Amino acid sequence: MKTVFVQPERCVGCKQCEVACAVEHSKSKNLFVAVFEEPRPRPRIHVGPGIYLNSSFPNKCRHCDPAPCMAVCPTGAIKRTPDGEIVLIDGEKCITCAMCAMFCPFDVIRYYPSAEALRGKLVALKCDHCHERQERGLEPACVEICKVNALLFGEINELVGKASSQLARVVSSAAAAVPPEPLKLPPHYEAWRQWGEEVSKLDTER
Repeated sequence: MKTVFVQPERCVGCKQCEVACAVEHSKSKNLFVAVFEEPRPRPRIHVGPGIYLNSSFPNKCRHCDPAPCMAVCPTGAIKRTPDGEIVLIDGEKCITCAMCAMFCPFDVIRYYPSAEALRGKLVALKCDHCHERQERGLEPACVEICKVNALLFGEINELVGKASSQLARVVSSAAAAVPPEPLKLPPHYEAWRQWGEEVSKLDTER
């Protein structure tokens, strides 16, 4: 299964992924034209503040399997691509009931007017994994634009394996940089040793 793998420790909060996503989902596919389009194209990825100061987290649809949003949609507006890997929303069938947003465990579904639906109608929007780009052999727009490799695209097990190996190298390097402390006996051992030395002196004095 191919997916977008997030490395939040690398994200600098530049939001270029949001811009690239919005442009990719515009009618013109051109930044300088897209800003004047109606309805305005919206990003499907959302960069928010991280847990720590000066940290950020790019949040997007995980295309769960099974997908809670798809299970609760009353109109069948949410479906999977034929290969079963990508969860898509049909704006024409969406009735903006917000059931999908309530059940989404990652809070990635938003509601905006869309060029794919009736003019002025609010519909559910979320990441579609840039499935049209993938059909052309391209990576998702957010991955292509990210300059710090906070977003990677590929087979999930391969990406997790690489991330695990990278973490192991970082931890090993950090551990090697810390000078080893000299081994010391616990205080009670030292006390017993001193007591033994004193007893030995008494024996020799006799």
